[in-house]
Amino acid sequence: MNRAPKVAFFPDTYHEIDGVANTSLRFEAFARQRGLPFLIVHGGPHNQITQQGSVLRVQLRRSRLGFSVDCDHDYDLVFLRHYWRVKRLLLDFNPDVVHITGPSELGIIGALLAHRLGVALAASWHTNLHQYARSRASRVLRFVPERWRNGLLDMVERGSFRATGRFYKIPQVLFAPNPELVASLRKATGKACFFMSHAADTGVFSPEFRDRQGGPFRIGYVGRLTAEKNVRLLARLEGALLAAGHHDFRMVLVGQGAEEAWLRKNLRQAEFTGVLTGRDLSCAYSNFDLFVFPSETDTFGLAVLEALASGVPAVVMAGGGPKYSVHPGSTGYIARNFEELVAATASLMSRPGALSSMRRAARDYALSRCWDGIFDDIYAVYKRHLQFSETRLQDGRAATLA
Repeated sequence: MNRAPKVAFFPDTYHEIDGVANTSLRFEAFARQRGLPFLIVHGGPHNQITQQGSVLRVQLRRSRLGFSVDCDHDYDLVFLRHYWRVKRLLLDFNPDVVHITGPSELGIIGALLAHRLGVALAASWHTNLHQYARSRASRVLRFVPERWRNGLLDMVERGSFRATGRFYKIPQVLFAPNPELVASLRKATGKACFFMSHAADTGVFSPEFRDRQGGPFRIGYVGRLTAEKNVRLLARLEGALLAAGHHDFRMVLVGQGAEEAWLRKNLRQAEFTGVLTGRDLSCAYSNFDLFVFPSETDTFGLAVLEALASGVPAVVMAGGGPKYSVHPGSTGYIARNFEELVAATASLMSRPGALSSMRRAARDYALSRCWDGIFDDIYAVYKRHLQFSETRLQDGRAATLA
């Protein structure tokens, strides 16, 4: 295939505030800027179709017959009612590739239609659902004796990973946002899996938005305030810093979620901003002195890269994907345990010279990341590793229309 593939993209989220939605918006913008034929299908509050240049965006209304995954993340149990409408759209668009981002209602309908129409299917892994399942189950099982609880949680996590792995055996090729997941998915599915990095908008997230003069040292966090993000560790961090004699600091938490009430009760010197967007978010990031990200379930941790772009060094945990954005001793630190998290934070609070040097290195690293290069690589994988069979596609469409 000499031309660029026609891509139909089915992201789990679009309007929501998370890494998948951010990546979706960037992917859409990339296709529009390059003039690439691109169909994006996502959920939302009402049905809507818009055409901007080469990009056709289709929003499908989510019903109230479903359940809330978290905050503004909902799963529509009757989303398949849109099946015939999406099928007609795909037939009109005539895609070479359907790309899904997970086993959501969008991913399921995208995978089903790709199979029925004989279209090549690609999938990217964005969320460690098995770790989320363990985190949620731990709250349900908190009254179970520890000797039994850990075994049950291990079973939940393994079972969730196997179930998700079976879904990811369906596509022809896979993408994952960190090297560990690339290797795990190759082993679990037997499919080709490729690294898909992320980038931050270094114009939106920049040290230029910093407008505070002095004041307490600001330790920031941006993200959902939920159990799987391990946010209760922030309260432990605050307690450890106070016990060590550090008092001139503030914890600044940007976001919302089920753990907010607990955090408000257990943090002694914290600010809760709620969800911020636009310039307010840019200013919040750049006015941090240090970014602390306690999650060990994030596959990438885009918030870490946004902090680095804002000239803010980051301290992250060794579990999960955020560690791949941090160069220890240069743009921040990677903590293997709680004690190292406290030590790294306290060290930077008391070494302004080292902190200043890290701020420059953090910004330089973020400037080296580029969305265009990431999406160019994805299109290269489409062309080299997906099987585009024009005869098979035509047969599939003819059978559909018969």
